[in-house]
Amino acid sequence: MSDAPLALARQAIDAAHSGDPRRTPDGRPAELVYADHMEAWIVRLDPAAPPLLRVAARCQHLERWTSPRTDFPMDKPGYLTWRRALYIRQAERARALLLAAGVPPADAAEVAVWVSKTGLKTNPGTQALEDAACLVFLENEIADFAATHADYPEAKFVDILRKTWRKMSPAAQSAALALDLPSPIAALVRAALTPPA
Repeated sequence: MSDAPLALARQAIDAAHSGDPRRTPDGRPAELVYADHMEAWIVRLDPAAPPLLRVAARCQHLERWTSPRTDFPMDKPGYLTWRRALYIRQAERARALLLAAGVPPADAAEVAVWVSKTGLKTNPGTQALEDAACLVFLENEIADFAATHADYPEAKFVDILRKTWRKMSPAAQSAALALDLPSPIAALVRAALTPPA
C-alpha cells in the first residue's frame, strides 16, 4: 500500500478529533492532543512501528465526546456497557474513515480489531494500543483523575492501578516504572505493585 491512503486517513481522523468541544489549556482539541500522546507512546515502545499501527493509535478515543458516560447508568454495569459500546463505535468509525481514504479493506478491518480491543494479550496490535493507552493514562491523566475522584479511598485507586498494570505488556510495565510521576501517584503505584499481605 502506498503512503497516500494512510496520509488521507490521518487527516480525516484528525479532522474528526478537531470537533471535540473540550480544549486543553493551550486551546487545542483535547482529543487531538490525546491522539498525539497515543501515537508518541506507540513510537517510544517500538520506533519501527508500522504506519498502520500509528494511524490506529490515533483512533483510540475517536469522537468519544459523542457518547458521554452520562448517557448510561452511573453504576458498574452501566460503565462496562458504555465502555464496550465505545469500543465498537470507535472501531467502526475508524474503519469507515480508513476505507473512505482508500486504505485496503483488510487493513481497515485490522485497525477496527485493534481499536475494538479484540484479542487483548493475544493480538499484537490490540496490545500495542492498550499499552499506549495505559501509559498515556499514567503519564498524562492520572493526576487529574485523582483530583476529580478525590472522594475515592486509597484502596480504590490502588485497585484501578493494579487493573491497569495487568493489562500492560512487560515492555509497557518497564516503561511505566521509568516515568517521573508525582510523589503521591508514585506511592499509589508502589502500593499497587506490592502483593497483598
